[in-house]
Amino acid sequence: MGQCDVLIVGGGPAGSSCAWKLRGSGLCVVVLDKQVFPRDKVCGGWITPEVLEELEIAPEEYAAGRILQPITGFRTGRIGGAAVETNYGRPVSYGIRRREFDDYLLKRSGARLALGADLQSLERSGGEWIANGEIRCKIIVGAGGHFCPVARLVGAKRGQENAVVAQEVEFEMDSAQVAACRVRQEIPELYFCPDIKGYGWCFRKQNFLNVGLGRLDRRRLHEHVAKFLAFLKSAGRLTFELPTAPVGHAYLLAGFSTRANVGDGFLLAGDAAGLAYPQSGEGIRPAIESGLAAAETILDAKGCYTRQRLESYRGAMAQRFSAAQGWAVALGRRLPDRMIRALAQPILSSEWFAREVVLNHWFLHAS
Repeated sequence: MGQCDVLIVGGGPAGSSCAWKLRGSGLCVVVLDKQVFPRDKVCGGWITPEVLEELEIAPEEYAAGRILQPITGFRTGRIGGAAVETNYGRPVSYGIRRREFDDYLLKRSGARLALGADLQSLERSGGEWIANGEIRCKIIVGAGGHFCPVARLVGAKRGQENAVVAQEVEFEMDSAQVAACRVRQEIPELYFCPDIKGYGWCFRKQNFLNVGLGRLDRRRLHEHVAKFLAFLKSAGRLTFELPTAPVGHAYLLAGFSTRANVGDGFLLAGDAAGLAYPQSGEGIRPAIESGLAAAETILDAKGCYTRQRLESYRGAMAQRFSAAQGWAVALGRRLPDRMIRALAQPILSSEWFAREVVLNHWFLHAS
């Protein structure tokens, strides 16, 4: 592992997609990750058909021995309020387990793998990077999520960032829990907080259930999670206690991150660059699209990895994801909390708003 052309730090969807796009290019690509795959990754875990298309994955191929749960509709509403069910009559998304999905993408990437090794040091010397004092590369791609060491080592100030915080748990239900769970496999459930600064979800993937809640406002997150779980029980959606406590994680939203995703000899992709969709917080598709775009930028640079030659990546990411903020985010920043709380229940109870805005625009990005 002493020398390579491209070192990708992070073997998740962003890193593996970048490596996959670079296969057959003649470049020596190494993926470094502190975890050994397959590894557990707590995540709501759903992808749209566009993700499979962009990665040239046939659904039937992936589903062989793995979970690929067709999603044909959603149940949406406000925590403590009424819910609306929207049915599309066809798969508009798929539920996946990140343990399986990430391992599959990494193995098909064609890259050399350095797993179980963390990036602890990064030095710049003679136009090259030296990682951990032993791996020399011409360009490095930071794809290690919100806490990506590349982002930190090139200047990201994590303590000064306004990150979304979430707590969630995923587990396999036993027969008694299956009988007590009213969440249907093909109809995930999404419930917004009264102030619309976050939402909770229940995703069932065959007998695996993922339950969690994320918020822009990190204050009293435990209280919001507890209220959400109590609501699910009172509404009869889940009548049993979770087998383990939810675990936390964080991510940055597109248009809110101040991280520099381009510099001399480096690119940041996925959550390392802060590209999650602002309305839904969904990060898998942005991770994959940014990983593919990073690979295209590397190929176009033709071995000259100066900031100037890589700058097109920054522009592409700004155009693709900053525009994803939309009118709802802009409006929400201006309206007082009291007005937002008053409007939340009426608009979330509207079948038209649930389908056209919440689902088609915020979550499915149908346009």
